[in-house]
Amino acid sequence: MKSFNGTVLVVGATGRTGVWVVKRLQHYKIDFHLFVRSGNKALELFGPEVVDKLTIGSIEHPDEIKAAIGHAAAVICAIGGSVTDPKAPPPSAIDRDGVKRLALIAKESGVKHFILISSLGVTKPDHPLNKYGQVLTMKLEGENEVRRLFSEQGYSYTILRPGGLIDGPPLKHTLLFDTGDKISTGVIDRSDVAEVAVISLSTPEAHNLSFELIQSNEAEQSTLTPYFKQKEFTTK
Repeated sequence: MKSFNGTVLVVGATGRTGVWVVKRLQHYKIDFHLFVRSGNKALELFGPEVVDKLTIGSIEHPDEIKAAIGHAAAVICAIGGSVTDPKAPPPSAIDRDGVKRLALIAKESGVKHFILISSLGVTKPDHPLNKYGQVLTMKLEGENEVRRLFSEQGYSYTILRPGGLIDGPPLKHTLLFDTGDKISTGVIDRSDVAEVAVISLSTPEAHNLSFELIQSNEAEQSTLTPYFKQKEFTTK
């Protein structure tokens, strides 16, 4: 994979997918900065070597975003609102308003590429997950703002809509990519979602693309880049 030159801000780095994003950035020796709610949790997960790569804060607060975004040439956003914790902010505050706020400040700060990890089924308002705070609808509204802001010349976005997230090592399955929210169900390892997010940084075919992804057959993979080169990827 062609390496990405620049610092990547990982938002939501201490979540289960975010941890894998950091691991894959480390694997490719790409510089990163972490925007997290808990510095202690970040240090527990990644060790003392990240102490100078942390900004503590929340995407609910513009000043805290600005403090983190100054480190970034690109953003990988792996946040997700909780639909089960009654004390957590609702999906509207995180998946919609938070993502919109993050994307706007990133654009105003000169970030050129924004990668958002969203979810399968966001265009389906009757999806069962929408019973919980309209979480998929909120994710779609966040997506729409990322597309609006980063479609201009000189900027780009990549929006990943993974299926159900499971835990396992990367590069152990073939993947199925599609556009238009046509995949109705499926699962994928968080590690592969993270891998796709990271390789999107330096894969031109991934830019200005919103797509769904699930895993298919078990098979060792040397790289996931060829999945972006499939002929059906003509819809942005």
